[in-house]
Amino acid sequence: MRSIRAAAVGAVTMSLALAATACGGGSSSGGGSNDSPKTLTYWASNQGASIAVDKKVLQPELDKFEKQTGIKVKLEVVPWSDLLNRILTATTSGQGPDVLNIGNTWSASLQATGALLPWDAKNFEKIGGKERFVDSALGSTGAQGKDPAAVPLYSMAYALYYNKQIFADAGISKPPATWDELIADGKKIKAKGKSVLGAEGANVSENIHHVFVFAKQHGADFFTADGKPDFTDPKVVDAVKQYVDLMAKDKVIPTGDAEYAQNQSVSDFAKGKQAMLLWQSAAANLKSQGMSEDAYGIAPVPVQSGTPGTGAQTNSMVAGINMAVFKNSHNLDGATKFVKFMTSDEEQKVLNTAYSTVPPVKTAQEDAAFNSPDTAVLKQTLATSAAALPQVAAESQFETAVGTAVKELFADAAGGRAVTADSVKAALEKAQQQMPAA
Repeated sequence: MRSIRAAAVGAVTMSLALAATACGGGSSSGGGSNDSPKTLTYWASNQGASIAVDKKVLQPELDKFEKQTGIKVKLEVVPWSDLLNRILTATTSGQGPDVLNIGNTWSASLQATGALLPWDAKNFEKIGGKERFVDSALGSTGAQGKDPAAVPLYSMAYALYYNKQIFADAGISKPPATWDELIADGKKIKAKGKSVLGAEGANVSENIHHVFVFAKQHGADFFTADGKPDFTDPKVVDAVKQYVDLMAKDKVIPTGDAEYAQNQSVSDFAKGKQAMLLWQSAAANLKSQGMSEDAYGIAPVPVQSGTPGTGAQTNSMVAGINMAVFKNSHNLDGATKFVKFMTSDEEQKVLNTAYSTVPPVKTAQEDAAFNSPDTAVLKQTLATSAAALPQVAAESQFETAVGTAVKELFADAAGGRAVTADSVKAALEKAQQQMPAA
């Protein structure tokens, strides 16, 4: 999902626990109807550089849908800072939209509320069939063994963006493939007076995405096979420490980035202030800030050794946006038609081109429009070396608790306080204590 949602998930732990008791999204009947067949309300997530950009992208498509179906869609683009809490409130009150975007990492948590329409075989058939979607995207639509709670809309993956001129000035001929190479390159870059690598240290979601990947590279996970938190596994501790040490010990992430939470690292990269950026599908964002596509290269996120792949060679979480329907919608048929429209080949090409994302629909992804070098890296990552975040009901609480722990560790590093294995373990123990009982 888009990392711009910053630390906003921090208020969800109790809300989500309460929402899980509200089956049916607050509807008195627990089900939907077709009482309002000519209107739909749609909460879109903020995918572009601003809400105004999103409206400019989406409104023509909604007008097209209205012309085709006679159904008018009322659009609201909801900032990531508000989206999850707005959704949770809607699950308990029943006063929500018909259709909404959700970060794909929230799928299992929101599924557990019982408020979203399950996408069983019958519902998938209404939009052309489940087989239209790539497996990696379907893997982040809800808990294993249950009907998906949402349908993939945009797919994203992390990549390493690097400034070609800064690399050339530092005598670096190719992007780093391992973390050791990145640290070594960092010394050359700093010698030329540039920052090395940007990060959003106060952004709990960004923190989670990165430490999840580091944990995979250390052969660990944050949950046991049966879904129980296991945050203090020694390999998890090592993984979190390695990420924070990019600031604390290796000095490749500037200490000022400990306070970043609203895409400031992207702006720094776009302005030529830093050499590298780890980001999800950044091309459209960089272009909107005036950075030429010729000014940067894109490469896979580094691994410990070797080349990206599965298991310990994982180098991205499966990022993306899913589309969900509240099952107490008063226009269930219209909502389904709208999901079908937004995931049609034509609309997938329009929307994913606008946002520099990858279509999760197979035939759209194969279109020539998505064969550029940067998109090729993202597609390859999603197909071969990305892993889905844990699809467990407590996933959102996990993001909040561990993401905040990493935020506080970055603050320690920025403040000159020692980040040790013991301090990392203590932070993770505290995070695990904040998780709901099984």
